[in-house]
Amino acid sequence: MRHRLAGRRLGRNMAHRKATMMNLAVALFTHDSIDTTVSKAKELRRFAEPLITLAKVDSIANRRRAFAKLGNNQQASVIVKRLFTEIGPHFADRPGGYTRILKKGERLGDAALMSRIELVGLGEFQEDED
Repeated sequence: MRHRLAGRRLGRNMAHRKATMMNLAVALFTHDSIDTTVSKAKELRRFAEPLITLAKVDSIANRRRAFAKLGNNQQASVIVKRLFTEIGPHFADRPGGYTRILKKGERLGDAALMSRIELVGLGEFQEDED
């Protein structure tokens, strides 16, 4: 039974899931929107929105907590800086719901349901011209 077990496994073990979420969050905060599968986007929302809430109050403790979630490397330091100087103040008066998931259809290779996750007000949806 899987009573009270929240979250999706995504076909990965715990360390791989954590690394996947860290990488997706870094990509989201770098580009303001990314294309991924629907299930990964829903899990990324659970991972990224608390980080944005944390970034609304700029303090040393909150920055250290963000580093702990995103991994303490050079790429994460750039993202944490952007998170606390641009993204956090942008959402300062918003009580939640910082991301938007837009369904895009099926991927050609394996028919996986694709979506675009974006930060509301930062990465407005633009359809790619193919």
